[in-house]
Amino acid sequence: MGEQTQRTMKNDLKGQLTVHSDEQIIGKASVGEEESVNALHLPVLYQDEHIIAIEKPPGLLVHRSPIDRHETVFAVQTLRDQIGQHVYPAHRLDRPTSGVLVFSFSSEIAAKLGQQMMDKQVVKTYHAIVRGFVHHTGYIDYALKYRYDKIADKHKRPQQPPQPASTMYQSVAKFEVPEPVGKYQSARYSLVKLSPSTGRKHQLRRHMVHIRHPIIGDTTHGDGKQNKFAKQHFNFNNLALSCTQMGFSHPITGKWVTINSQMHGEMRLWLEKLAPFCV
Repeated sequence: MGEQTQRTMKNDLKGQLTVHSDEQIIGKASVGEEESVNALHLPVLYQDEHIIAIEKPPGLLVHRSPIDRHETVFAVQTLRDQIGQHVYPAHRLDRPTSGVLVFSFSSEIAAKLGQQMMDKQVVKTYHAIVRGFVHHTGYIDYALKYRYDKIADKHKRPQQPPQPASTMYQSVAKFEVPEPVGKYQSARYSLVKLSPSTGRKHQLRRHMVHIRHPIIGDTTHGDGKQNKFAKQHFNFNNLALSCTQMGFSHPITGKWVTINSQMHGEMRLWLEKLAPFCV
């Protein structure tokens, strides 16, 4: 492993998060393992009079959903109770995905942020652990059909044509564990950085499957044998996908704001266990 790769990996594993605005540090906090959902506390990454951003743990729904009618804990209500103020989500993160989640204190501001996302003016970065060796930087331009949920999407128009979707990916580190998994003689993984320019449903998970590098822990689109191996050998039980950075133009001030988060705690712990197997 080269020095540059080592430095990159160390930066990705730092237990520190920093928020920048106009290239100046405006907030810095040290966060340990992700907060338990049951603790009803969400780490705040950034806050001003218009916007608040949190670090969403894996497994937490953003808001009430017909997909899980029995769930009682949601990011919207939890954050509202935590800060004593109504909040409006500016975007979504899938339930198993962790990382930067932005809210506003008014529906108007949320709508402005949502419009930036529709206009592809928001920059997002994710980190993921995937199956196999990813050797380079690449660009995925692969249209995705909307996948309907019988409950959540019952009012949506079916049979829409595939929607344009694109993702940049970059290899950060590679690991090889000398244990057979399925048809493979060893368990190979890559830590990758993903930058989507569109926001289709399950885009990153489906795009990585498209290039034969499914994200570990993806029970919908991924590799079941690899998921089982990660669970049994490394006690990894979540989706290895975290939104680690989001940048956007502040809807009131116009200043560029970049918010950074960590990979979730279970991902960081697994990477520490994988470190001796880095190649």
